[in-house]
Amino acid sequence: MQTAHGNLHLEIQTSRKSPVGILRTTFRENGKMQHTQHGRITGCSLEQLKLLQLAFRERVVPVDDPQAFRILDSREYGASFAILAVAKQLGLHRVLYSRAEPWVNSALAMIVGRLVYAGSKLALCNHHPNTCLWELCGIAEPPDVDVHCYEPMDELLRRQTAIQRHLVRRHLNGGHVVLYDITSVYFEGEYQDSELVTFGYNRDGKRGHEQIVVGLICTAKGCPVGVEVYAGNTKDETTVVDKVHEIKADYGIEKVVFVGDRGMITRSNIEALKDEEDLRTVSALTHGEMMTLLKNKVIALDLFDERSIHEVTDPDDPARRYCLCRNPLTAQREGKTRERLLALTTTALDNIAAYQRATTVEKLGARVGKVLAKYKVGKFIRWSIDADPDKPKSREHRLVWSIDTDKVEREQRFDGCYIITSDVDQEAMSTVEVVNAYKSLTFVERAFRNLKTVQLEIRPVYHKTDDRIRSHVFLCMLAYYLQWHMEQRLAPLFAANGQGPERRWTFRGVIECLTQITRNKVTVNGAEFYQNSTPTPEQEEILNLLQVAM
Repeated sequence: MQTAHGNLHLEIQTSRKSPVGILRTTFRENGKMQHTQHGRITGCSLEQLKLLQLAFRERVVPVDDPQAFRILDSREYGASFAILAVAKQLGLHRVLYSRAEPWVNSALAMIVGRLVYAGSKLALCNHHPNTCLWELCGIAEPPDVDVHCYEPMDELLRRQTAIQRHLVRRHLNGGHVVLYDITSVYFEGEYQDSELVTFGYNRDGKRGHEQIVVGLICTAKGCPVGVEVYAGNTKDETTVVDKVHEIKADYGIEKVVFVGDRGMITRSNIEALKDEEDLRTVSALTHGEMMTLLKNKVIALDLFDERSIHEVTDPDDPARRYCLCRNPLTAQREGKTRERLLALTTTALDNIAAYQRATTVEKLGARVGKVLAKYKVGKFIRWSIDADPDKPKSREHRLVWSIDTDKVEREQRFDGCYIITSDVDQEAMSTVEVVNAYKSLTFVERAFRNLKTVQLEIRPVYHKTDDRIRSHVFLCMLAYYLQWHMEQRLAPLFAANGQGPERRWTFRGVIECLTQITRNKVTVNGAEFYQNSTPTPEQEEILNLLQVAM
């Protein structure tokens, strides 16, 4: 821009914390270049100052020249920036390690990257040209999978106990209800060097695969604070005693109400923990235990009510509380399941009874046993193998069977009934609070769904050593820790969500929406700069709920 005293231009200084624009006129006087400063422009981003600089050079984009403005490159920015901002607001980087070290930045990148991209660590490194994640975490150069993933994973595993102790102090300080459950994660491929990956009972019905067992500790609201990896053949109940001692000793929690399902807190575990001070449990009874109480007249079927919860105690064990509940939806489901299984059993037994060829008692009995084992309704079936009355002199036999309708009717009265049991004092927890504590285990089940399928995709596991497998699972738990806190902030968005086909938002949908905010490399008449895309109203709403300013 030409003036009477020379060329007016904008000089950009970036040495300070925020860029500053200096308005100057340059002119020649007595053969020397002179400068006159007219003012300063502050409060603008570097990109905005560069646009102003172009305007002073009279090189603004002509309306009729679309080639003068070009986007050279776009990278994902919004999701990585927002999740990383939430992580730092929660102080997760300080929880990982009190001092700023390179491995902490890499660990944060992997935790945030698990929510945005999932996949392998190598795939996350290869995303470097497509995302600003690594740059936002302070890693400008292309990441190396060994230096920026595997070595930080090893350090993260060494810090696991200290990190989990910090999370427990933070989130269990004001309460003492601890939720605990385990699940199995199946593997594919060969893991000859692993003592963890082995065959065992798979809780997802994935037969023929080796697996590991994962135990998760959560607060009463479902916030994860600890995770443990066990060998794949570990039984549910065998992890409980050690985990209780770990929670009290390693995490420093004095009074614990340990909540686990009926497969966790067994009679033997209760007996093993009876001398543990300041420990109480909440669990549910098995069907057999309920029938024993009914037989001993501790409970009566009339006490199960859909509208209220009745509490009873056993005179022989007055410290043990039994909260009797009934769910009508569960009753309908159990009734339909039993009808279906009885119908399938009836068809199969009719086929066996109609078998015309001569056979032995042993073969007939084996066929019947196979059917009853398959459909698991043998307790309702009365059967015998008798000599064929039409051929009294032959050695032929036939199946005679019927359904015990009295047993079916008695079982129907139990449909939807369940009993929550606890030894927590009535003054400490009311009947409703005990039942709600047990129902809170659905939070752990939801965490497992997110870890295994919905969001975090803990498998496939590409690591072959036990330590790396443990570190991978721990890293996934920390990613779910972030997700849990984000979902608390996004609660108004999900509360206003539609139903069925009208449903708009899921957590995955929120992430995908934020990934559309990109950082773009722009050229205007030869001048290059970076500019973020402007958030849409939906993206602004999400960022505001997450308490993130962009």
